[in-house]
Amino acid sequence: MLLDLDLQKLSEQNQSKPFEPFEIIQCIKGCPAARLAIKRLSERTSHKSQEKTIFAVNEILQAVRDQGDKALIRYTKEFDGFSPEPIKIHASKLEEAWQNTASDLKAALKLAKSRIEDFHQQQYPKDLSIKGIHGETLGRRWQAVEQAGIYIPGGRASYPSTVLMNAIPAKVAGVKHLVMASPATKTGEIDQTVLAAAYLTRVDEVIRIGGAQAIGALAFGTESVPKVDVITGPGNIYVTLAKKAVYGQVGIDSLAGPSEVLIIADHTAIPEQVAADLLAQAEHDPLASAVLLTTNENLTREVPNQLKIQLESHPRQEICEASLKDWGLIVSCEDLRSCVELSNQFAPEHLELLVQNPETLIKQVSHAGAIFIGKWTPEAVGDYLAGPNHTLPTSGAARFSGALSVETFLKSTSIVQFNQKALQETGSAIKALALSEGLHSHAESIKKRNC
Repeated sequence: MLLDLDLQKLSEQNQSKPFEPFEIIQCIKGCPAARLAIKRLSERTSHKSQEKTIFAVNEILQAVRDQGDKALIRYTKEFDGFSPEPIKIHASKLEEAWQNTASDLKAALKLAKSRIEDFHQQQYPKDLSIKGIHGETLGRRWQAVEQAGIYIPGGRASYPSTVLMNAIPAKVAGVKHLVMASPATKTGEIDQTVLAAAYLTRVDEVIRIGGAQAIGALAFGTESVPKVDVITGPGNIYVTLAKKAVYGQVGIDSLAGPSEVLIIADHTAIPEQVAADLLAQAEHDPLASAVLLTTNENLTREVPNQLKIQLESHPRQEICEASLKDWGLIVSCEDLRSCVELSNQFAPEHLELLVQNPETLIKQVSHAGAIFIGKWTPEAVGDYLAGPNHTLPTSGAARFSGALSVETFLKSTSIVQFNQKALQETGSAIKALALSEGLHSHAESIKKRNC
């Protein structure tokens, strides 16, 4: 999710015209209008010119590579308004944050950690070893990367849940050293609940650096920041483009875009609940997208009314209204099959099925980052403590990728052990293939073994 928000500007824009949430479309004759609207939402960030941003990100990364801590301090002063000296937060501050956390919030964090940890422990892949037909041994071995970095967004909001969702799979994988980077406020402080979550999940180091400079520090290493092997975690456009730029030198989880939810609802859905679930995405970001596909005409009338009611006292009203005005959509469909077809086109990050028989419908879903089934499973359950990871593919990436997992922090090594018989039986084929590619010594390496 992208997290750079100009709230004053949004407020001024919203005061200039009345709030009318959602574009509402009637799906008929193959739904061409709805398909075009879904396509527009999928491409909601692609039209924005990134040329200047890419140049700025590359300049920051080069400076961090060349100047290390000096560049980190300079950019933090410039962008965040404080001098990060020291760059690292002392371990005692993490413990202090945990001790000062309210008991009910401690209990919530512990519950979330337990559920997320239990789920991710089941993901660890098994090593593979098989015997070939000639007695050869073939296999695959899994090992954790030695060092990993997790990026936790900061600034106007705090995300302890993101600490849990990134740190826990890293620790379950067996990462030896885990570094957390997160931007601080102008007073140089990181949110105390974020630090408490870092303490609970046994993060080894915390640096109070944000933006592209934090990604550069983790990718290249500086005097204060160790170079890592994998970087995960969401951030703004600068963080996302920095991760893209350093990929290859380090591994990354994904290129996270703005958050999105798509709800398929029938006559059994409750308008008040549907509206609340849509707002749960809209409040993230002005670029967040909230989509309702429904077979119930009543929902197309009642959900917009409910949105207006629930927004009256909403603490993030400006963000929600900007999101819904630009990227909100309701489509009235003739049947649930049409709803699923449009959903598969969008390949949503989050898909909610608020229908009478969700188990039947789920079999038709081919593209979704996570599916939330039934009225008792709002997407917020998955954000905080259900168990599966909340770091999910966005902007249509669910067509080819999935959630952050234990495997994100693992690497596999192939194991090959031939015996004499196996090489003799297959040697002529290997030589033929090598010579077909013009690779003389490949063939000779077989021939020299009298095969």
